[in-house]
Amino acid sequence: MSGHSKWSTIKRKKGVADAKRGAVFTRLAREIVIAAREGGSDVDSNFRLRLAVDKARAENMPKDNIERAIKRGAGEDKDGVVFEQITYEGYASHGVAVMVETVTDNRNRTVSDLRHAFTKAGGTMAEPGAVGWQFERIAYFSFPSSMMSFDKAFELGIDAGANDVVDDNGTIEITAHVESFKVIADALHKAKVQPEEAGLRLHPKQEVELSPNDTLQVLKALETIEDLDDVQNVYSNLKVSDEALATLEAA
Repeated sequence: MSGHSKWSTIKRKKGVADAKRGAVFTRLAREIVIAAREGGSDVDSNFRLRLAVDKARAENMPKDNIERAIKRGAGEDKDGVVFEQITYEGYASHGVAVMVETVTDNRNRTVSDLRHAFTKAGGTMAEPGAVGWQFERIAYFSFPSSMMSFDKAFELGIDAGANDVVDDNGTIEITAHVESFKVIADALHKAKVQPEEAGLRLHPKQEVELSPNDTLQVLKALETIEDLDDVQNVYSNLKVSDEALATLEAA
């Protein structure tokens, strides 16, 4: 898990996130729309919406954009656009299993874009269920240890039902069963800890490790898929080694 988090950190340091802020806002808005559509526009009672709004605020998304997305999801802003969540499966090069979560208003466009991205990167899309069995859904949180000491985070996490709490070079990661997600999120919220990442994600049951060069090749392919307009999250069973991370930082 930490290898993928470090990869995200490296990209942020290189300014990739800032360069694509417009795309980031679009994805955040779609998360808010879906959350408001499913659970209503009240941030206090709609837990998923609260998390989506917190994430948007952390990315400095304008308040007007957030409010507009909530209204759209709640049906108060009729713009004729209907989004749906769809998860696609596939394999990158070297047999790396990939799961792609999307939010789209045009599934034909989404499938076409994904198929092109997979093929261009030497991979292929797969039928539903062909890849998904290799993953399990978990609750995941990460935040800098400057927000809370590891000892306090460990105590908080275990008390709230976490399976594991680790400190990886200044980044605290908490993982748990899906059922414990809200309890842990509420505990962090009460402790005034704003996670850099918080959500339900797909975690591989087993990882595959490649050479640094092959790892870099697959990561670039995954990043290309991530950059597609309709893609929200990309997960794989690729293990990102320390050696591969060093290669990435030097790139």
